[in-house]
Amino acid sequence: MAGILAWFWNERFWLPHNVTWADLKNTEEAAFPQAEELYLAFPLAFCIFMIRLVFERFIAKPCALALKVQANGPQKAQPNAILEKVFTAITKHPDEKRLEGLSKQLDWDVRSIQRWFRQRRNQEKPSTLTKFCESMWKFTFYLYIFTYGVRFLKKVPWLWNTRQCWAGYPYQPLTPDTHYYYIVELSFYWSLMFSQFIDIKRKDFSIMFTHHIVTIMLINISYINNWIRAGTMTLCLHDLADVVLEAAKMANYCKYQKLSDFLFITFAVVFIVSRLFVYPFWVLNTTLFEMYEALGNFPAMWILNIMLLILQILHCLWSYLILKAAYKVIAKGKVVKDERSDVESSSDEEDSVPRSKTPQSLTATNGTGGTNGTNGYLTSGTCSEEH
Repeated sequence: MAGILAWFWNERFWLPHNVTWADLKNTEEAAFPQAEELYLAFPLAFCIFMIRLVFERFIAKPCALALKVQANGPQKAQPNAILEKVFTAITKHPDEKRLEGLSKQLDWDVRSIQRWFRQRRNQEKPSTLTKFCESMWKFTFYLYIFTYGVRFLKKVPWLWNTRQCWAGYPYQPLTPDTHYYYIVELSFYWSLMFSQFIDIKRKDFSIMFTHHIVTIMLINISYINNWIRAGTMTLCLHDLADVVLEAAKMANYCKYQKLSDFLFITFAVVFIVSRLFVYPFWVLNTTLFEMYEALGNFPAMWILNIMLLILQILHCLWSYLILKAAYKVIAKGKVVKDERSDVESSSDEEDSVPRSKTPQSLTATNGTGGTNGTNGYLTSGTCSEEH
């Protein structure tokens, strides 16, 4: 095991030439980032998750009820033992052949059966109240950590001159403010990694899962190698748009449509400016070029930049989806439909399914036609995951 660890933490892979792990050991005069300190993130992530549960129950929920946020979930499907058995044991998305067979068996038209399956799928979706509480928690955390990051960064020289990120490396002491900022951010992303499996499921789950993994890896690598100056800029920059996004979602859940539209457009501008312009010309410029000039060429530098470029690819993907939704907001005043709705729309599916010869409707259609955006980065109607 010792041999494997020695091979993995090879100095010539992770560190520039003439720099060793001994240079990053704590001294009486200064403290430097230590790998074992990252373990603090796990108990803190659990604490953050527990704080979230308390916050949503005793703060967010009363606020939502005071704002008259809808507490009921989507309309429930009419009880039917045959369809329920198919739904639970066979498929939640029956094909045309199965729909025709069920139509003959139940003497229902195909459209009614299709509507039943849609309502039954939507029945498992969270209520608007649940979504509001989740967004309020994220808004509160992002606002707090972004404010902390801005107050911290405005006092440091590398904010205004990115070459200072590498000046004097590796002898860049770790301050208590930086340590706190890094560990709290890492803990929050670990909490998101685990909670996303029980949170509201969205169609960009895999994209967000990739985003969280890359972010956690970047935080860990930059901390261990004492690249925390560039890391603090990256973290603060990414928190900005999330504050506006969660505010836009909450406005939409409260049915403040004009405020929601305004905040969504603001979010789109902030996201695109910060992720497609500031991020590459501020962060990527210093890690790709200034870091190379100051520290030379070594493998870990390229690992860092590959992951930062993966984030930029995700930024471009989200920006495309955001621009599509923003166009609808400007052109029509509302995002009527988005590709990744959590609550399904009724019209598109129904119109595409032929009726059987014995029309017989179920209860009223599911009045929860959904609009949505990316998990974190695009929201429907204009900013909700769904109505």
